Amino acid sequence: MRIIGIDPGLRACGWGVIDVDGPRLRHVANGTCRPSGSDMGSRLMSLHLLLTAVLEAHRPDAAAVEQTFVNAGGQSTLKLGQARGIAVLVPAQAGLTVGEYAPNAVKKAVVGVGHAAKAQIAHMVAMQLPGCAPDSADAADALAVALCHAVHLQMSCRVAAAVARA
Repeated sequence: MRIIGIDPGLRACGWGVIDVDGPRLRHVANGTCRPSGSDMGSRLMSLHLLLTAVLEAHRPDAAAVEQTFVNAGGQSTLKLGQARGIAVLVPAQAGLTVGEYAPNAVKKAVVGVGHAAKAQIAHMVAMQLPGCAPDSADAADALAVALCHAVHLQMSCRVAAAVARA
């Protein structure tokens, strides 16, 4: 199964693609979309086009997006929410169900601690995906989102199998 993780942002939107084969995880690609444009509409359109190109190039089977972290300033949270809307829309347009995870859930799944620092996330992503070199902290976060989704899907399959046996 191929999973894309997306860390939404209006200036830098990280993405990471992994392949999952049972317990094996393999890094496929990662990058950072940097939308252009001076107004919100053009930036959102640019982000949509960039993410669509990534999905067309890598053809994931599943997608996961990090939920919005509520900032102290409501205006920045609203703007990030718009970028997040595009990050959910693009995989949905490709026919994918989108998993959504809180930042602390992603950190806990990848690092083991819900309040891990960015450096810890990048380190654990590199440990779990040998040879992976994220092109930015946003790309490392996106790979962490993909890893979190992989863990979630594996647990869901185990639970379903246990329920079927019962």
